[in-house]
Amino acid sequence: MVATFVALAAFPVGAVVPQSPEINRASVERVISVLAHDGMEGRSAFSPAALRAAEFIASEFDSIGLDEVSGNDGYLQHFKARRRGRGRRGGGQTDTEQTEYGLSNVVGMIAGNRTDEYVVFSAHYDHIGIRPGGDDVIANGANDNASGTTAVIELARYFNSQSKPERTLLFVAFTAEESGGLGSRYFSEQLDPDNIVAMFNIEMIGKPAVSGPNTAWITGFERSSFGEILQRAVEDTQYEFYADPYPEQNLFFRSDNATLARLGVPAHSISTTPIDVDPDYHQVTDHVDTLDLDHMTETIRAIAMAGEPIISGTETPTRVDPSSVRRR
Repeated sequence: MVATFVALAAFPVGAVVPQSPEINRASVERVISVLAHDGMEGRSAFSPAALRAAEFIASEFDSIGLDEVSGNDGYLQHFKARRRGRGRRGGGQTDTEQTEYGLSNVVGMIAGNRTDEYVVFSAHYDHIGIRPGGDDVIANGANDNASGTTAVIELARYFNSQSKPERTLLFVAFTAEESGGLGSRYFSEQLDPDNIVAMFNIEMIGKPAVSGPNTAWITGFERSSFGEILQRAVEDTQYEFYADPYPEQNLFFRSDNATLARLGVPAHSISTTPIDVDPDYHQVTDHVDTLDLDHMTETIRAIAMAGEPIISGTETPTRVDPSSVRRR
């Protein structure tokens, strides 16, 4: 209620006030609490727990009523990947061996009037799994990146409650981001990147940014007009988007957006966490109770609002120069 009042107070009588998207905080808390529960064992991509997480996300897509994408197993997009391991040999020495694993992205769709123009909302659902050595051994990954995955689910819920979009919307939860972006790489090979108008990749939105509440930053801001479009979309509200304040961290290259950006897609990550000082990043302390769920809910609302001009077709971001995006 306070946030809504602030938004209204900024407008003169008779002005048209942008409507704040309906994002339910209780649903946000429910979803992130399941994804970051000890029973998910930290959602390592190469563990059975990853499939449990994928099946939960798929069940949410199903309850929302998203369309399935042709060629997938329901909402699950299966693929194979090899991973190096250690195998014993004589003399106590070790040797690297490759084991093939079955991995799964989770993909749902809302078909738009333009069936060959896609707007992607994505996040990785995997984390780093079990970290032996202490009393708490599960790296739950509440902020990284159950928060982003929850945002994708709640954005799907919101947009599916609206009228048919102009552009087709894809909602994707990637696996194996923590292992070199294997999930986003496979996803990018299944469709023509020229048909992807924009990618909203959501990373670690569970903690307020250093610039204050209702603010979020965008990686690779200068590489396309994506960020400027989001800024204009919320300029008369309490929300604000701005350029990544941590350029030395090379965050544009460290998440799944980079895979699509290498193909020319205006693909950027949206985050709020002060990553340079966050004590819970990749630690077993990354629990739901360290997050600000009110802030997280408001950030999801901001993304929903900021995405409207691109979804409606009134704005189209400029493309990223693929030659400027280095390999991971």
